Amino acid sequence: MTGMTALAATAEEIARGGYLITAGGCVSCHTAFKKKGKPFAGGEPIPTPFGTFYPPNITHDRKHGIGAWSDAQFIRAMREGKNPDGAYYFPAFPYTSYTKITAPDLKAMKAYLFSIPAVAQPSVPHDISFPFSWRFLQMGWKMLFFREGEFEPDTAASATVNRGAYLANALAHCGECHTPRNVLGGLDYDRWMAGTPDGPEGEEVPNLTPDPGTGLKWTAPEIVEYLKSGQTPDFDFAGSLMADVISHNTGKLTDEDLKAVVAYLKALKPVRHAF
Repeated sequence: MTGMTALAATAEEIARGGYLITAGGCVSCHTAFKKKGKPFAGGEPIPTPFGTFYPPNITHDRKHGIGAWSDAQFIRAMREGKNPDGAYYFPAFPYTSYTKITAPDLKAMKAYLFSIPAVAQPSVPHDISFPFSWRFLQMGWKMLFFREGEFEPDTAASATVNRGAYLANALAHCGECHTPRNVLGGLDYDRWMAGTPDGPEGEEVPNLTPDPGTGLKWTAPEIVEYLKSGQTPDFDFAGSLMADVISHNTGKLTDEDLKAVVAYLKALKPVRHAF
């Protein structure tokens, strides 16, 4: 960190931002672990039906990262899906979930990113097929599918459930993988967290709602253990992308927060979704 940004951030804010960054899964996407890349300097390719996306460098390098960004520009990127020049991000970047993060939490996250080493590494350009590569088309996509706005607690739910909802929906963006999408990539909010056969990298993603037929049947302690260690109730272990999520993100959360996430999942509307 340099200049006024460094002076403005306290050690407490930076530490809180680090925890929020962990909860947000940022390191999992923005680090090329398979290539032994440096943290947050750019991630592994993300194949989708629309092309291959490459998560960019989000260290505070001023040329290749976000080092020249103001707090307002960082918040706009996370809340509105726009870069400092006003160009639209593709929704492979889950601003559709990050829009729910509170402004103080976003500032803390930026403070943490500006406290770790900058990496002078160019981001890899996306490889997206025509016409999806036209960024201006994202304006129409957002009008159809984007629900902008900060997280609002459910007044009928407990503080624990609301904490879990914030962690799962705003930060960990679980719904981005565990919710079906339409042909244009918009989330099907009527089947929130109901799973899909067409998840990241074409993998099947399970139904996390408490539907008795097709949903998650594990007990709360079993889910907490899975999110912490990757171990399933039948003594198997998570694999593929979920193994990375547990290793880098959920496995580093406090037990209290993991229990809150589980309380939220248990409180979801059951949705039957067989595939």
